[in-house]
Amino acid sequence: MTLSPTLTPISALTQTLSTHDFAIVSPEDVAQIAGVPLQQMLGLNQFWDDLPRDPYLKDGGRYRFRRHASYEIKGNELTMVPHRAHWQSVDYNALHGGIERWFEPSQTELTGNSAWQSLLVGLARVLNSVKPVNTWFVEAHQFRIDTTDGIGRPTPEGAHRDGVDFVAVFLLNRVSVKGGETRIFESGGSAGLRFTLTEPWSLLLLNDAKMIHESTPIQPIGPHGYRDTLVLTFRSNSFQDSPNLSQQ
Repeated sequence: MTLSPTLTPISALTQTLSTHDFAIVSPEDVAQIAGVPLQQMLGLNQFWDDLPRDPYLKDGGRYRFRRHASYEIKGNELTMVPHRAHWQSVDYNALHGGIERWFEPSQTELTGNSAWQSLLVGLARVLNSVKPVNTWFVEAHQFRIDTTDGIGRPTPEGAHRDGVDFVAVFLLNRVSVKGGETRIFESGGSAGLRFTLTEPWSLLLLNDAKMIHESTPIQPIGPHGYRDTLVLTFRSNSFQDSPNLSQQ
């Protein structure tokens, strides 16, 4: 059994995010945020079919595949920055924090796609209505969690924060799996919520300073079970970078 989330209409998105620190948005409203037809958003799903395996998993798993890109957004101006390492402190990621993780870059066919670019700018516009900033420092993570070995863990680090201002988690696809329940909790209290995103391009948007999140493991219910997501993080002052920043 899956629990369906209560959706926030786009007209109430700013108020809900400001008051409750999270919102769940339908695919149709995500397309409206991007300013493109939903069919164009669905057309981006093809870019999740050739993600390289994540080589950094400390649990020895082979279930996670990913790519990575970084941007600066000022108003309606989107700038892709040179490829860089993904880094988190151990305060936010006890399992994989403290190391520079150089993932393969997102495909140029994706990053050059007008629907992709419009989504990033449109979401930044929404977040500026909640917290006006001069520049958003954005990281984009393409994830595929598969069940080839019997189980896949979307968040092997457990319930966590990302050390940013806002996190956007898009469910792109679920194929022959069970599990993958999303759980969010107030970072300063005990209140929480659990639900399962099932519709392609449905969105969980949350205030990372106020909310902790995780997704439960997935298991196969048929051959080649997998779950695809896009995670966008928005930080207002700078990227998170290693104190010993290297170049590749």
